Amino acid sequence: MMALLDLIHKFLNVIAPPFTFFSLCFLLPPYSFSKLFLSFFNFIFSEDLAGKVVLITGASSGIGERGARLSLAARRESSLREVVDRALDYGSPDVLMIPGDVSNVEDCARIVEETINHFGRLDHLVNNAGINSVCMFEEATDITAFRTIMDRNFWGSAYTTRFALPYLRESRGKKIALASAPWLPTPRMSFYNASKAAIVIFYETLRVEIGPEIRVTIVTPGFIESEMTQGKFLLKEGKMREVDQDLRDVQLSAIPVETAGACAAAIVKSACRGDRYLTEPAWFKVIYFWKVFFPEVIEWCYRLMYMNSSPQEAPSKKILDLTGAKNILYPSTLHTSEIKTD
Repeated sequence: MMALLDLIHKFLNVIAPPFTFFSLCFLLPPYSFSKLFLSFFNFIFSEDLAGKVVLITGASSGIGERGARLSLAARRESSLREVVDRALDYGSPDVLMIPGDVSNVEDCARIVEETINHFGRLDHLVNNAGINSVCMFEEATDITAFRTIMDRNFWGSAYTTRFALPYLRESRGKKIALASAPWLPTPRMSFYNASKAAIVIFYETLRVEIGPEIRVTIVTPGFIESEMTQGKFLLKEGKMREVDQDLRDVQLSAIPVETAGACAAAIVKSACRGDRYLTEPAWFKVIYFWKVFFPEVIEWCYRLMYMNSSPQEAPSKKILDLTGAKNILYPSTLHTSEIKTD
């Protein structure tokens, strides 16, 4: 029996590569044409959000201006109130504020329940809540302290999705998951990248399980204006640092940071079209292809630019300091004085 299995695998090792190659030659052109046609069709007949109910965790703005009714959930009530007021100013006809922590399963159930009790339905679920960490894996003094990243980034998304699924199925709604760009092996972000990679494969699998009744859009953004891009993240002790702009400069270097408004607008349009994936800004997609075809080059560049005995001496930060590019590439709408700690 074992010999037969070995023979089968040897046969597949020989047959599978050429079969796949010739299949791609014949199938790729019609498949690409059909994708292009569907993309054009979805663009023309994009969903109208007017009157739809959208639940957003890690609440952000950008959808209320399209006439959607919003349910906004986040941990800090004062910050959440500011977002609610902005959403109303943008034109949302009804905004529900729900303080809660998505890493707590009871809070997730309550968030969905209060949304249904208030609006009577749910059309879109946007999981945006998350935190980041910036430290070398070997430098983590208490590795268990970083479980909060998986609890909030992955489990918080999974919890709310599970409670929301029956209502999304009833409305034939949509699920939008924020997953960052987990294909990049950025140093000092191993815990964060792992949580985002888990989100990608989780929703790709869920897309198969739930079928076409609920459309799933997975968003893989680059660096977007947020508290993280202003220097707030967990450090090696597993505690949240209020602001560490020097370490922020090491991680971001001379990569342009997109404004939150531009990213939110792109996500709204993508979700309305029913896209399967969105990478924002669009130019960030090219890095994925570099990772696929030239992984050693990506790893070498990261070692060269980011690795040093002292983060402040890393070439990634020196380039930023010497060029003065920070004033151009980083949005200044969120000042350090506005960043709030947990």
